[in-house]
Amino acid sequence: MSSSHATERLKILLFDIETSPNVAYTWGKWEQDVIEFKEEWYMLCFAYKWLGEKHTHVVSLRQFPRYKKEPKNDIEVVKKLHQLFEEADVIVAHNGNSFDVKMSQTKFMLHKLPVPKPFKTVDTKLVAKRHGRFMSNALDDLGNNLGLGRKVKHPGFAMWLGCMSGDSKSWDMMEKYNKQDVALLEKVYLELRGYMTNHPKSFSGKPCEVCEGTNVQRRGFLRTKSRIYQRLVCTDCGTWDKQLFNEK
Repeated sequence: MSSSHATERLKILLFDIETSPNVAYTWGKWEQDVIEFKEEWYMLCFAYKWLGEKHTHVVSLRQFPRYKKEPKNDIEVVKKLHQLFEEADVIVAHNGNSFDVKMSQTKFMLHKLPVPKPFKTVDTKLVAKRHGRFMSNALDDLGNNLGLGRKVKHPGFAMWLGCMSGDSKSWDMMEKYNKQDVALLEKVYLELRGYMTNHPKSFSGKPCEVCEGTNVQRRGFLRTKSRIYQRLVCTDCGTWDKQLFNEK
């Protein structure tokens, strides 16, 4: 590893996608098997921000010229998301491992885009579930219970139908809703970061390899059969770490 690479900071991407529903034929309404798909989902929009960045961005179908003639063609939106994946070292999403990341990569495959460079993921829903026992691990409930804020209230499925029919007010609401999800995601991520024992480490050379802060304190020792480690805690993000203790 070169010395220049060893001092690079992690690029941490926070993102959230919104998709259209699948349209299918069924014989009934409640817990039905799908007879046949009429139309599979497409990506309506996604919101994102880089950790530490001031503004949250949104990329939606209606922002591209193609939308007027092909309102369901999500290639331009997906290409933009693919570019961000290429830049990111760590990708943060709520329920991202099961939904956002997999759905995004499905679209990369369908649109024949190159395989993104390797990245690490942080799923804030899994972190909350693993280290806590909240009555709900939904982003809105976590934000509310932790005193960090709420998701944007919206009219429900009508907002999705409005976007699918080209209604500008529905699009305005969808983009606002999507952006707030990412703003809230960042707050939840920062609140839970100290519990993330497997959080990817940076090579910035800073005392804390998670948040790259400088306020790290020594807090006792960890003894194994063969070694002694100094316990360390970052008072900026709450992350615990250890380093080999030299008794000399």
